[in-house]
Amino acid sequence: MEVLRTAFLTHHYGRRRGISDVNLVLRQGEIFGFLGPNGAGKTTTIRVLLGFLRAQHGSASILGKDCWLESAAIKHDVGYVAGDVRLYPWLTTRRALNIIGKIRGLNLFPEGTRLAERFRLELDLPVRKMSRGNRQKVALVLALAHRPRLVILDEPTSGLDPLMQETLCQCLREMSDEGRTVFFSSHTLSEVESLCHRVAMVRDGQIVLDESITSLKERAPRSVRITLGSEQESMVRNGMLLWPDYLRNGIRQGMNWQFELTGSAAQLVDWAAAQKFQDITIGPPGLDVLFHSMYQTVGSPFVTGEPNQESHGTEG
Repeated sequence: MEVLRTAFLTHHYGRRRGISDVNLVLRQGEIFGFLGPNGAGKTTTIRVLLGFLRAQHGSASILGKDCWLESAAIKHDVGYVAGDVRLYPWLTTRRALNIIGKIRGLNLFPEGTRLAERFRLELDLPVRKMSRGNRQKVALVLALAHRPRLVILDEPTSGLDPLMQETLCQCLREMSDEGRTVFFSSHTLSEVESLCHRVAMVRDGQIVLDESITSLKERAPRSVRITLGSEQESMVRNGMLLWPDYLRNGIRQGMNWQFELTGSAAQLVDWAAAQKFQDITIGPPGLDVLFHSMYQTVGSPFVTGEPNQESHGTEG
């Protein structure tokens, strides 16, 4: 079942770039990663999906409803966390659950208190006394407490410590197992790789990749570290030992050589067995190498480790 679909979705801010011809499809139970550096168009796409902006061209629908014309109806079945969470200073988690519950016409306390316990939130602590990470957790509880069919998260791990990041990921995996769908916007490669089933990459407002994580790993290069003995080192120096074509971008570090493997691991092992190297290490598929090659820019457009601790809600 399709949960979300866009076709040629376009929105610009005057002469400033927004998004152009964005085509996406999300299916029930999928954890979908929406990946790109700040300013690539992730937040603009989300704002159009939620009816905060009207597309200038193309279409967008959630659960079969038009994202602009039926935005209010869509929000009954959608949870959302913005990239720049802002809450009233006097608000507590208990008060927030009461207010949002009345708006939705639901009793959110059973599920909301269960989530607050998982995220280690004090129900009666006011926002003005909370850390940034705790404010983020309040927003997550409010987005998930009504058990939405689709949750849209705009860089939701910002401000969360590693333990709470894993708690969130576990909650989202449970949602997926129950047949609910997750749209997870991020600029952090590691969390998308570990959590999502499929990822779309946006660059300059356009989708440049939309593929399953499994298939990406099959074609992503692996890192290889080869440790030479004195005999092999002499052979390399004298041109008697040539590296095969599937070992690329070799970097020498003393007796060690670092490569990117573009062929199969089995092929490398068969060749290396005849060379009698002192040691060889083959790393996991490097999705970061594959993603960075898509951008072809100077410097890293992505974060490869922990998420940036700054807010990114003003993205174009």
